[in-house]
Amino acid sequence: MEWTRYIDGYCERSDPSYWAEPINAVTNAAFLVAALVMWWRTRGAGLPLATALVVILALIGVGSYLFHTHATVWAVVLDVTPIGLFILLYLFAANLHYWRWPLWAAALGTAAFIPYAAALIPLFAALPFFEISAGYWPVPLLIAGYAVALRRRAPATARGLGIGAAILVLSLTFRSLDEPLCGALPLGTHFLWHILNGVMLGWMIEVYRRHMVAAARAGR
Repeated sequence: MEWTRYIDGYCERSDPSYWAEPINAVTNAAFLVAALVMWWRTRGAGLPLATALVVILALIGVGSYLFHTHATVWAVVLDVTPIGLFILLYLFAANLHYWRWPLWAAALGTAAFIPYAAALIPLFAALPFFEISAGYWPVPLLIAGYAVALRRRAPATARGLGIGAAILVLSLTFRSLDEPLCGALPLGTHFLWHILNGVMLGWMIEVYRRHMVAAARAGR
């Protein structure tokens, strides 16, 4: 693999220089701000999975910053790896605590995300508009599915997940419009993906925190 190969994937970037994507780079602060807020809200709550999610959220911001400044293969690996880890860990937490599955079932359900995504990504890749972000579209669909399935067992949590799915759909829409609107908007729209995604990921941790607080109060 050519780890230092240059990648030009966004409207704002016009050359290989470090600051060729200043807006895309700086807006990664949204992830760090969201991580800081959620660290403050979850500190001392005895929620190790929430703490791990907060740490990964901060790493998402760092990895994305590196990609939008260095624009190389090694940087894109640091960009996407924390995102994948966040998805898998959140799914594990949801299986374990929203559904109250035993540890082995929660882990197995988390592993099932891989064939799920592998089956859906080619379908999204074949659709106009959706193909640009095909690797991400299975995620809001899954969150929405959990929201619907949990609406009777945990209605407040289900509403929170529904809100998260809606924010992610909006976020993905801006990510997908970056290149198509490049002629009219030289800065592109990718920076809105960063801002909305920071809000969405922080919100998803907040949904988990509220669920765990409510469960503790109910003695579950």
